Amino acid sequence: MSNIHTLRFDTGDGKIIELETGRLARQAHGSVVLKVGNTMLLATAVSNYDAREGIDFMPLTVDYQEKFAAVGRIPGSFHRREARPSDYEVLISRLIDRALRPLFPEDYHADTQVLVYLISSDENHLPDHYAGLAASTALALSDIPFNGPISEVRVARIDGKLAINPLRDELERADIDMIVSGTMNDINMVEGEMSEVSEADMLAAMQFAHEHIKIQCAKQLELVEMAGGRKVREYSHEVNDTELREQVISACTPEIRAVAESGKPKAERRDATRAILDNYLLRFEGAEYADLKKTLTKKYFHEAEYYAMRAMILDSGKRLDGRNATQIRPIDCITDYLPAAHGSSVFTRGETQALATVTLGGKLDEQLLDSPMLHGYSRFMLHYNFPPFSTGEARPMRGTGRREIGHGNLALRGLKKMMPADYPYVVRIVSDVLESNGSSSMATVCSGSMAMMDAGIPLPKPVGGIAMGLITDEGSDKYAVLSDILGDEDHLGDMDFKVIGTRDGITACQMDIKIHGLKWEMVSKALQQAREGRLHIIGEMEKAITTARADYKSFVPRIEVVKIDKEFIGAVIGPGGKHIQELQRDTNTTISIEEKDGMGMVEIMSKDGEGMRRALEKIRGIATMPEEGQIYQGTVKTITDFGAFVEILPGKDGLLHISELAWERVPSMEGVFTEGDKIEVKLIEVDKKTGKYRLSRKALLPKPEGWVEREPREQRDRGPRPDRGPRNDRNDRDRNRDRGPRPPREHND
Repeated sequence: MSNIHTLRFDTGDGKIIELETGRLARQAHGSVVLKVGNTMLLATAVSNYDAREGIDFMPLTVDYQEKFAAVGRIPGSFHRREARPSDYEVLISRLIDRALRPLFPEDYHADTQVLVYLISSDENHLPDHYAGLAASTALALSDIPFNGPISEVRVARIDGKLAINPLRDELERADIDMIVSGTMNDINMVEGEMSEVSEADMLAAMQFAHEHIKIQCAKQLELVEMAGGRKVREYSHEVNDTELREQVISACTPEIRAVAESGKPKAERRDATRAILDNYLLRFEGAEYADLKKTLTKKYFHEAEYYAMRAMILDSGKRLDGRNATQIRPIDCITDYLPAAHGSSVFTRGETQALATVTLGGKLDEQLLDSPMLHGYSRFMLHYNFPPFSTGEARPMRGTGRREIGHGNLALRGLKKMMPADYPYVVRIVSDVLESNGSSSMATVCSGSMAMMDAGIPLPKPVGGIAMGLITDEGSDKYAVLSDILGDEDHLGDMDFKVIGTRDGITACQMDIKIHGLKWEMVSKALQQAREGRLHIIGEMEKAITTARADYKSFVPRIEVVKIDKEFIGAVIGPGGKHIQELQRDTNTTISIEEKDGMGMVEIMSKDGEGMRRALEKIRGIATMPEEGQIYQGTVKTITDFGAFVEILPGKDGLLHISELAWERVPSMEGVFTEGDKIEVKLIEVDKKTGKYRLSRKALLPKPEGWVEREPREQRDRGPRPDRGPRNDRNDRDRNRDRGPRPPREHND
């Protein structure tokens, strides 16, 4: 244990980060424990020394997992153990992956795995913005080829002031919340949400974050030196043929560029490009090392595509579909497309199309969140689906992938900022991407916004999204910022920058950078150009729908929320849920109750207006205390010899004594009432000891003419009772008295 090395440093705001290596997971190629407060992360990095045969890319796996023991909880799953990653864990895995992946050498193809575990948490120091630092440190301590280090920080603006890695409870006051990743020289990943902030404010937050990223990268290098310095393994995972590369690029580039400049649709362009490759591969039929040459040719052909497209854009300003750098593809918007859905829309932009549906539900439809750091319920959900036919492919569907979770979460963050506060419904948005040629997540934002307004959700403003791209020239300062990028421009370009917002500001963003040397002026230009494109897109959306429906569609269930004193919650529910179940059955409603802010919140959902009215009436009755002197319309529940029990409010019965039926004497209850009769009664007394209610019908009837109230009888004063001795003595005298034999009982046969 003598090779343990520990480094502590201040993040600049009083938080102390501790990095320790050499104690845990020593058989991993690199491992580190990061500690801040009581939150601890264990990060490991392992890579095979040989690449698998036939692999021409880097098989990188990045996983983040939270241990329930870290927060002192047992998993709520059936097996009571950590199972498949939650969406939250997948999103953090993606944050780490997107920051690390561009920094591995292109010719390194060995299976590599980076794992980050949350092993302790005080729940106030959020782990997501420390996970990238831990993963990068593990890689830096290993011999795995890696052009890092990188680090990630959370930058938030709280009460008008920028802060790095704020505590969880501080984030509640933030109007900017972003995680930014980068190296000593560049930023390479951004993701976050904002409350309609300006482009200038967002850029300032990114620059502020990068200054702190530089500090954390330097500390990683310092720890590596403490541990003996970095030694990178030797590897040879690629076979190259320089002569063949030059031949392929020289022969194919002119034809590829001609196809790129043709402005053909995606499918035609793809087929024409594939024909060029297939024609070139024919020359290797029957040749020596034909398979190897074909494999290398495909690789070099892709390079030719890369350079041809970039050169075309930088030289002429013309793009693959014929647009210039700032043009947006043609947009078509339809709302209320699905007549049976609560809300729906179709958003088509060029060859990208998203069908969005909105469903409104009640409290019982809330999503249960059961992970160590996210435990509770969600009332706003957005699910993004990307079926294979959207790109003209046939492939198996294996459930929701990480990309779908990530794209859905980005769209959700952009839209939820416009959700009205205390909205009574649970909202689920589903976006099915039916066609895709770039920016499908931004199409999801646009279609989701319109579907929400079609459903009657009172959004104050429509929300739009746009994806920006970047093409640079390594040999010069030339660059082009592209609005509304195509799939190929994303794949062959240097940046994918998604910006979501309203006319008044940005609500969410996501950026991935693939190059070194990104200049802030490029980011600034991309933000300004994105704003212009976003305003154009929102203008097209407003041609279909400008404001939310004035009322929900007729088949949408209505929701009413009633506040009651928490002492009445039990009375509404009843023993074993008896009362609430009967109430739901009798009124055809769905009712849920929770205690919030010291009050009982009763939510009633129903498609039946009359049922809603009766449920409201009954619940308000249960939660109301009868007042002495008030008159009530009651229901006869039970009839006895001495009177009737009348329900004056739901669950509250009072005794109407036979003497209070009328001014004249009523000799018997027989034939006076039938159970279920509606009668008007007055509450004349509430017993202060028992809480019982005494009712009168007589008090509501006019007195008979000449009626004289009977004088109450006076109690005679009998004076003090004579002393008869102790009770025990009296009992003894009585028992000892000889009363003689008892007469026999008579029986009536």
